[in-house]
Amino acid sequence: MNGQLNWFKGGLLLGAAFLVAVAFVKPIGVSTQFVIADGIVWNLFSDDVIREDPESKSGYASPNAYLNKSGGKYAKNVANPVNYSFVFVIAMVAGALLSSRLGGPRPAAPDRNAPEVWRQRFGEAPALRYMTVFFAGLLVLFGARLAGGCTSGHMMSGMMQTSLSGYLFAVGAFAAAVPAAILVYKRK
Repeated sequence: MNGQLNWFKGGLLLGAAFLVAVAFVKPIGVSTQFVIADGIVWNLFSDDVIREDPESKSGYASPNAYLNKSGGKYAKNVANPVNYSFVFVIAMVAGALLSSRLGGPRPAAPDRNAPEVWRQRFGEAPALRYMTVFFAGLLVLFGARLAGGCTSGHMMSGMMQTSLSGYLFAVGAFAAAVPAAILVYKRK
């Protein structure tokens, strides 16, 4: 395997993690937690973002329409962020850090800044790569929130639950990603 993670074993482990989450807790989806993180920061600087509201379904309300969705469910998560979904996102970051420190996959020196296919097309300078990745991430996150969920929520958890919207999202994601990759990397 030349030091590469076996994709088949990785796929089985990922599938098992999603199955356990769906069976025992709830489907995995993480993009909403970025909104919750924004709300937490906003709440640090403003007393008007979240308020207790005994009349709302969750017991919390917000003048922000998005945080007030579903009877103040997101407002409650901002007020009390230690919950399964938020801890899951923190654990993803911590797990990646732990993997890197305990000998997880290590790219060769040139690949640390950008993969070979990027370097062949755009050169060695890491600044362009970092800027592109940052803005692409913002675009993906904006699209995820616009669609009401991310790839892990719509595609992976959705397809696992045999949701038609999950399958449609997967088709749409690949229908956009493949031509975009061909356009960016000029590959046949």
